[in-house]
Amino acid sequence: MTTITLKVNGQSVTKDVEPQTLLVEFIRETLRLTGTHVGCDTAQCGACTVHLNGRAVKSCNMLAVQAHGADVMTIEGLAAADGTLHPMQVAFNQCHGLQCGFCTPGMVMSAVDLVKHHGAASDESVRAGLEGNICRCTGYQNIVKAVRSAAAQG
Repeated sequence: MTTITLKVNGQSVTKDVEPQTLLVEFIRETLRLTGTHVGCDTAQCGACTVHLNGRAVKSCNMLAVQAHGADVMTIEGLAAADGTLHPMQVAFNQCHGLQCGFCTPGMVMSAVDLVKHHGAASDESVRAGLEGNICRCTGYQNIVKAVRSAAAQG
């Protein structure tokens, strides 16, 4: 076992983990934050996307011990403390950017990172920026609309 300390959604966490534990497993199984999904387990689908030190990462593609000392934000930490949804979450809801919802947490986390670091100037730039996040339901049209809507709100 290895002891790791990190900040998750603003809260300091110290836990013992097996060295081979994936970050997504640590988040879901140890911390019981099940909004982060396990899809492909090979960093292909993006369902496990979280923010690590302010950048989107696929948490199935890294070990929990690699996050030692880091600041991790999951979908559960995106909304304000009073429950007010993040503008990207609101936009996904209002623009119908989800259907089954399986990809939604990872898609939202990737979209927040995209807008923060690159903007959303065009449909094409949003599509390119979300490459690596797979949705099997919506055909992406409303996801792109949601990202552009949230970006326009500032």
